[in-house]
Amino acid sequence: MPLDISTLENWLWEAACAIRGPVDAPKFKDYILPLIFLKRLSDVFEDELARLAQVYGSPEVAAHIVEDERERGIIAAGRGSVRFYIPEAARWPHIRRRTTGLGQHLTDAVRAVARENPRLQGVIDIVDFNATTAGQRIVPDEYLARLVEVLSRHRLGLDDVEPDILGRAYEYLLRKFAEGQGQSAGEFYTPREVAVLMARILEPQPGMTVYDPACGSGGLLIKCHLRLLETHGVEQNGHRRLPSQHAPLRLFGQEINPTTFAMARMNAVIHDMEADIRLGDTMRQPAFRDNAGRLQTFDLVVANPMWNQEFPTDVYENDPYERFAFGIPPASTADWGWLQHMYASLKDGGRMAVVLDTGAVSRGSGSQGSSRERDIRKAFVERDLIEAVILLPENLFYNTTAPGIILVINKAKRHPREILLVNASQLFLKGRPKNYLGEEHVERIAAVYHGWTAEEGLSAIISLEEAARNDYNLSPSRYVAQNGGEEVLSLEEAVLRLQEAEEERAAADRELQRILEFLGMGGTRRWKR
Repeated sequence: MPLDISTLENWLWEAACAIRGPVDAPKFKDYILPLIFLKRLSDVFEDELARLAQVYGSPEVAAHIVEDERERGIIAAGRGSVRFYIPEAARWPHIRRRTTGLGQHLTDAVRAVARENPRLQGVIDIVDFNATTAGQRIVPDEYLARLVEVLSRHRLGLDDVEPDILGRAYEYLLRKFAEGQGQSAGEFYTPREVAVLMARILEPQPGMTVYDPACGSGGLLIKCHLRLLETHGVEQNGHRRLPSQHAPLRLFGQEINPTTFAMARMNAVIHDMEADIRLGDTMRQPAFRDNAGRLQTFDLVVANPMWNQEFPTDVYENDPYERFAFGIPPASTADWGWLQHMYASLKDGGRMAVVLDTGAVSRGSGSQGSSRERDIRKAFVERDLIEAVILLPENLFYNTTAPGIILVINKAKRHPREILLVNASQLFLKGRPKNYLGEEHVERIAAVYHGWTAEEGLSAIISLEEAARNDYNLSPSRYVAQNGGEEVLSLEEAVLRLQEAEEERAAADRELQRILEFLGMGGTRRWKR
């Protein structure tokens, strides 16, 4: 009988706790996720050999076919009878029998798997299970043996667990690790229900291309894949599959952190889906380009980039891909830099849903001075590209207690010259350590978006003219009041606005100094704050 999700989650968390003694909680994932991945690969490889044996009537013939395909490079090219070739020493029964030198053996095993399968290089082989610090093993063999033994209790083969269920359990571990990792967890994990909501908003269709330029562990891409299975899949032998007449999504992601990049690749394989995930700095070196060096474009973009990330302005000013035609963002926050990169990566008629800090839709509005963010936002509004802004509840995300917003941009809006604003700040369930959206909340928000409805206390539809009258402030709380509350500026937001004002003041001082020097007055006066 296949494992249910609760049993699977409890089992995998028990495995993580097997190394709790020597390893801090934030580091659990570095050791346990590659081993879960290796066990999945090993168990599936055994199942594929068994099925070949049934077809050809002999385990020996099946093994010979696989070895022949391996020697001819067919498996490595992704065209073999098995998806991945697992060397004998890396197969789980062999690992379980190992009694000495386990750390070195595990390291050798994952490296051997990577050598045999180029698609797994830099994915499964990034951990040294034999690593030391200050002359001491980080994870002694006795703890590794305990971890292997716990993982050996259940199989993770083709008939033992559906990829989605295993993927959900894997996601459960990522969430648990995120709880232990606190502030830095936002680098790799977007809360599941937020990712589900974004997939519900975008509603991917068969054959579409989907891109995440800051993909973390790949959760947003995976939720789009699962949403397509939910809407277009059929039940086959108890599993949900995409019928042959429907093409799967083509998924693309880039991630700057090598460890997180490896998690994304593992996550995609565990979900049994093909995804082109690349390592690198998207803002400085976007990985997806066409033969002419221009940015590749996609049907959908879904992302949760780091909020208020700092980039020097020369990243924007010297951009060879012409991404920042709407304006140069302030150095203190790259929110509208990310948005312009994503917009430049959209096909004609493309759509995108992006999670950002709430200030991205309000900073600079109503101020007397200039504001780069407001001016960029104004340009997006005037070109009628912003379709919706959804204000989320507080304390959903692991790297902040701030609420965040989902900004939806559409190059072919269903309702031209209108913007839907949803104040979902009260739609949550209390949790520890984080709040979360219930399924009913996700359904309600998605229904308001797709139905394009204004509901008192939840949503409003404004015209572009109304947005202009409010100086392009698109904060939903400004238009949708709840409990008579007024919009309050957070400390983080106040600091960011001060930083942007400082940048503008410094730029004005430099320009004034340049003019004075041109007029021969540069030495007559010092301009200070």
